[in-house]
Formats: sequence, structure tokens, C-alpha cells
Amino acid sequence: MKINISFKHINKLAIPALISGVSEPVLSLTDAAIVGKMSVNSVESLAAVGLVTTFLSMLIWVLGQTRSAISSIISQYVGANLLHTIKNLPAQAIFIITGLGVLIVMLTYPFTKPIFKLYNATGLVLDYSVLYYKIRVLGFPFTLFTIAIFGVFRGLQNTFYPMIVAIIGTAVNIILDVILVYGINGFIEPMNIEGAAYASVIAQIIMAIFSAYLLLKKTEITLKFTWPLHKEFKRFILMIVNLFVRTIALNVTLYFASRFATGYGAAYIAAYTIAISLWFLGAFIIDGYAGAGNILSGKLLGAKAYKTLIQLSNKLIKYGILIGLFLGVMGALFYYPLGLIFTKEPEVLEKFYNIFWLVLAMQPICAVAFIFDGIFKGLGKMQYLRNVLLFSTFAIFLPILFILDHYEYKLKAIFIAMAFWMIARGIPLIIKFRKIFIPLSQKT
Repeated sequence: MKINISFKHINKLAIPALISGVSEPVLSLTDAAIVGKMSVNSVESLAAVGLVTTFLSMLIWVLGQTRSAISSIISQYVGANLLHTIKNLPAQAIFIITGLGVLIVMLTYPFTKPIFKLYNATGLVLDYSVLYYKIRVLGFPFTLFTIAIFGVFRGLQNTFYPMIVAIIGTAVNIILDVILVYGINGFIEPMNIEGAAYASVIAQIIMAIFSAYLLLKKTEITLKFTWPLHKEFKRFILMIVNLFVRTIALNVTLYFASRFATGYGAAYIAAYTIAISLWFLGAFIIDGYAGAGNILSGKLLGAKAYKTLIQLSNKLIKYGILIGLFLGVMGALFYYPLGLIFTKEPEVLEKFYNIFWLVLAMQPICAVAFIFDGIFKGLGKMQYLRNVLLFSTFAIFLPILFILDHYEYKLKAIFIAMAFWMIARGIPLIIKFRKIFIPLSQKT
């Protein structure tokens, strides 16, 4: 079976994946931009949104890894022309991940204040973090449900429907953010940071509903949970366990970054919030091409098309570097206007502008690392991804962060450490991939 890896086909998968992928960071960016311009306590509110976003991103990245596992298995079966044998696995996977989402709400809700104290939050920042999180987290199970369905669509080589859902959810969130945060004179009282949280939850519920509708109407996949468990369920769980460990290591990075930034003061965490939110946006834009790598590599592996798999990786490296450079150049062109989108506080802007160039310089490096993340997920090589992340976090990021913090580099310490962290994530994946698949491609 000949599998299309042309530039046109890659973009047909990548661009919708890109749009759907940015939905979650756009929800958070919208909240940050709207809240950062409130007339009262905007700096503290922006800092709170940043902390909650970091914590929720950690949870989503840990539990949302089911998308990659589901996508990997389904795409491999598609490549082998055996899709009909796996139709009941998605419902089982979606049931598990949504149930875990509900469990997370139950476990974290009573301990919201201690959680954000761990991030060094105090005073108004802590109060707003607790308030914002207790509302935002109610949408968490719906987010995981949607992510899992997106994984099914990716496995089916379809990124168009997730894009439609993401566009709807993002539009709803932006409209509701403006209405609920600022209010409508004579009709709706301003709800400030609470309004931003409610806007996100409503958007997440709407996305879940549309996702389920499209899956049931446009595919032969059912959402009905049936016994017995599919034979691939064990492999699915093993993938998830490895990805859980990997993503916990990833979020150790985010935790220490947020904790250090918060310890420097409210203006620093506000500046960090803007910078890391834009970094996440760049990451999710690049994730569109990582998603294409995920989708196509799984299908090529299932079809045993190793030569085409090497060609795909070479193309994606080139595209990733070009995208990273484009993001860096665009960020440089709009360097100062980007900061003003989020805040007008001079102290926050000064600290943001002092480190934003590091975020931009990282983009090509991040692009290659994220794309190979996607390829390895498609191949089902979750154990190696786990080991690389453990090494890059504990042997690279944390030592560099603590050393540079000792010399009072502050926010620069965080983003320099992140740059080396990304290098340590990308290079081993490229080496391992070529070591495995170049010999295989020469045999076929």
C-alpha cells in the first residue's frame, strides 16, 4: 500500500491538527489577556491564571497522553488494513480517561489551597488561584473526553473534525470571556476572574458535545463500552503508564519553573505567565506537524514502509526548522506589541521583554524535538520517550536552573535551562530513530 507523504498531504493533516491543538493554550491565553486588563488587581489575577494554567496543563499533559496512545494503535491498524478488528477499543479508552478526569476533580478540589501554596502563591495571588481553579477544574473531565476523541480521529487519519470542534470551542470561549469578565452594562455584572473560569468551562463542555456528535455520526466507532477488553488494551495501558511517567517528569520542569518565578514576586510570575503562555502557543502550533508525524508514522509502521518512514522524518525535520524560524521571526517583529496584549504594567513588561528573546530563540530547537516526540508516539516507542524525558529533566534542566538561580539570573535562569532541556530531548530521539529505521529501510 502506497502511503502519501507529500507536502500537500502532510499539511492536510498538520494544519487542522495545528488549529485543534492550539485550542487549550488559546483558552488559557484568552483568559490571561482578558484578565490582565481588568481594572482591579490585574497583576495578581494574571499571576493566578498563570499558576492555574500551569497546573492544569500538567494534568492535561499527564492524562491527555491517551490521545497519543489511541492514535498510535489505531493508525497502525489502519496501515495494516485491520481497522475492523479494533472498533471497540476507543470506547474503553475514552471511558478510562474520562473516569480519571472525574477522579482528579474529586482528589484536588478539597486541597486547592495547599496545591497552590506549593507554587509559592500567597495573599491575593493565592486567593485568586483557589477561586479560579475551583471553577476551571470542573471542565477537566470534558477536556479529557474531547482529547481522547481527537486521538481516535487522528488514528483514523482525520484532523479536520477536531479542527472544527476546536474552532467552535475557542470562539465560544473568547465571546464568553469578554461578556463574563467585563460584564454588559445594565445586563450582566462583571465577574472578573470568575467570569474567565466559567467561560472556559462552558467552552470545554460544548467541545465535548460536538466531539461526541461527530465521532458517532461521521465514523463507525461507537462510544458504547463493551466487554471483554480488547486484546490491545494491555498495550494501551502500558503506553499510558510510560507516558504518565514521562509527563510527570515533564511537569517537574514546569513546576520548578513556576515555583521559582513565583518566588521572585508578583511582577515576575506575571511576566513568566505571559512568556510561558506564548511558549505553549508555539509548542502547540508546532504540534500540528508533530501530529502529522504521529499519524503517518504509525500508519507507515503498520504497513512496514520503512523507507517512506525515513523520508517522512527528513521532511518533517525541514518543516519543523522552518516553522520554528518563522515563529521566532514573527515574535521578533511583534516583540513589544505582544507584551501589551496581556498587560500595561511597566514593571511586568520590563521583565517580560528581558526574557522573551529566549523564548523566540528556542523555537527551531523546540520544533525538531516536538516533531520527533510525535513520530515516536506514532511508533508506540513510549518507553524510550520516557527515558529521554527523565534524563533531560533531572540531569539537564534542574541542575542548570539551580546553578543559574544561585547566580541570580532569575527568569533568565528558567528559560536558559528550558533551552538546554529541549536540546537534550531532541538529539537522542533523532539518533535513536535513525539507528533503528535506516537498517530496516535498507532491507526492504
